[in-house]
Amino acid sequence: MSGAKRILVVEDEGTIREVIRRYLEREGFEVREAVDGYAALEAIAEQEPDLVVMDLMLPGIDGLTLTRQLRQRSGVPVIMLTARGETSDRVRGLDLGADDYISKPFSPRELVSRIHAVLRRAAPAEAKRIQFGEVEMDSESRTVRVSEREVRLTAREFDLLWFLASHPGQVFTRERLLDGVWGEEFAGDASTVTVHVRHLREKVEPDPARPRHLITVWGVGYRLETSHG
Repeated sequence: MSGAKRILVVEDEGTIREVIRRYLEREGFEVREAVDGYAALEAIAEQEPDLVVMDLMLPGIDGLTLTRQLRQRSGVPVIMLTARGETSDRVRGLDLGADDYISKPFSPRELVSRIHAVLRRAAPAEAKRIQFGEVEMDSESRTVRVSEREVRLTAREFDLLWFLASHPGQVFTRERLLDGVWGEEFAGDASTVTVHVRHLREKVEPDPARPRHLITVWGVGYRLETSHG
């Protein structure tokens, strides 16, 4: 399976894990499995996957804690599985760095579609650089530097910042950003954009409480300002 995208499936329910593995292998993915958070961390340390599918409710280390720990060391895309329908749980997962979520029970075909969509957006774009203020972005290496210091962004955070930086001064509604960055297959709501903008401000703004670049246009959405003012 040389060249196949590597997917780590973190799920303690054997039946669900088996179904996911079969569908993903049928799609040509290389699949590794972990039954709990500790096993997942070991697998990631051995070889970082291209994407992680993880259950929210895991023994040992739960999915939210695992996502937070993973984000401290990697920007690998994460899709979270959850049996919980409350918006607060989904937002918490996104707040910690998950790129997408899907609620149980789910269609394996829908999960495969989500995986393809996330990987497509995480793929290197045409080689290009964008700079605004002290921020430098490179779409080929998907790196971001602030004042010459590299800052780690998740795949979705990079996509959102790149999208805004590619249209400086243009105001986008949250719904337009969902369509442009997450795509039509994403089932989330506008709060998803709000969470990611907050994360970006914490990572690239000198003072996140008084952003210079990621500007809120009240009642409309967001724009990226290239100047320091």
